[in-house]
Amino acid sequence: MSYLHTLVFGIYPYIALVVMVVGTWARYDNAQFTWRAQSTQILTKKNMVWASALFHVGILIVFFGHLVGLLTPHFAYEWFMSAGTKQIMAIVVGGIAGTMALIGGGVLTMRRLTDPRVRASSTFADDAIIVILMIQLALGMLTIYPTLGHLDGSTMLLLAAWAQGIFTFQFDAASHIADVHWIYKTHMALGLTIFVLFPFTRLVHMLSVPVEYFGRKYQVVRKRV
Repeated sequence: MSYLHTLVFGIYPYIALVVMVVGTWARYDNAQFTWRAQSTQILTKKNMVWASALFHVGILIVFFGHLVGLLTPHFAYEWFMSAGTKQIMAIVVGGIAGTMALIGGGVLTMRRLTDPRVRASSTFADDAIIVILMIQLALGMLTIYPTLGHLDGSTMLLLAAWAQGIFTFQFDAASHIADVHWIYKTHMALGLTIFVLFPFTRLVHMLSVPVEYFGRKYQVVRKRV
């Protein structure tokens, strides 16, 4: 196992997680005014509703699918589902959700990069993060190709062992994925980089849940006499 492999998949995950947590906390503590989605829907609504819905629903399914799939120990589901069955489910569900996110995200990306009014209100970070997300989604879809060559779930178990090893501080976690296909590794490395970029982009709005809205007092609105 090379030093570069250990650096990227054994050390970099901790750097990425620390930057994400500390950076997000610092931004919330010091720059809450910037903590927003900065929606551009008011500038142009063409194709906005269906593209935004496809992108957000698709990417949320992909995200939580990865979270549950990678961090759920094998013993938790092996009594009712084999690793191969889980992998086929991941291909089908992930493939559908990934396609949804790519279609919706593709429309939103073109709109952001080509619409003059949207471009005028966008920052470099806004443009860069949506392009990076689209590349990441494309890489995720490409992983289906090598996955179809081993439907027994063996590679999925290796990827899960790596993720669980990182979160349980196993010093040899990177060794689990030393021999997996380069597409998986590229997808994983870019995913870690997105964690690093998270606090410095509009992605932080993912953490904003309007909990106070449900408990606030009614607003009384009176007509002008």
